[in-house]
Amino acid sequence: MITDKNEQIPARLAPHRPLTEFYPTAAQRARYVGDLFDRAAGDYDWMSGAMSWGTDRRYRRSALRQAGLRPGLRVLDVATGTGLVAQAALDLGIPADDLTGLDPSRGMLSENQRRHAYQLMQGIGEALPFRNETFDFISMGYALRHVEDLGRLFAEFHRVLSEKGRVLILEITRPLSRAGFGLMRFYMRRLMPLLTRLGTRHRDSARLMEYYWATIAECVPPASILSALSCAGFVDVARRTTGRVLSEYQGTKK
Repeated sequence: MITDKNEQIPARLAPHRPLTEFYPTAAQRARYVGDLFDRAAGDYDWMSGAMSWGTDRRYRRSALRQAGLRPGLRVLDVATGTGLVAQAALDLGIPADDLTGLDPSRGMLSENQRRHAYQLMQGIGEALPFRNETFDFISMGYALRHVEDLGRLFAEFHRVLSEKGRVLILEITRPLSRAGFGLMRFYMRRLMPLLTRLGTRHRDSARLMEYYWATIAECVPPASILSALSCAGFVDVARRTTGRVLSEYQGTKK
């Protein structure tokens, strides 16, 4: 991690409580999540398409375009995984030389490398291995719930962005209504793991879907995420929603 001597260290904000039904202690969380994504990497694109009924690719392109992504910007895709968000950026005309992807999972990076030619690095969002003001645009797709500290994450985003640089965070948010929550819980906790087990024949991939739902159900509310972005120094912080459960968090560096 490259730091600025004047940097203010924000208060720690975990995205959710320790999910001890999956790992015994909070200290074992990172290893558990890493192993889970490593083992499910080969099925991840299939799961993403199945979960969204095939609408995920179009949605990612639309969200990036509306957030101001355009050719000429230097782009960092944090938690790039198999490259789904990065591919949307490439589809919008971002040259591979202007795109960098970062992810902690070796398995996900290995799958990504088979399909894409942009620069890939292993690492975590809370300790970005880049100099100050390296990028003009940062994207993060559906990985906010898997980091250790939102305050540290957003401070790092702010540090490596250039002046007027923008951040876009795509996330799934639990419904507010009891009926909506119940339907989503059934879909994510019961139906999707079953479909994944049948479609991939891999128990680990089905387990990832169960963990995915738990992190959605326990995630801090949108207001906390927006507040953490503001505390990190971002302005024009806003949340745009699609279909009630898809959230697009945005902010601009002064």
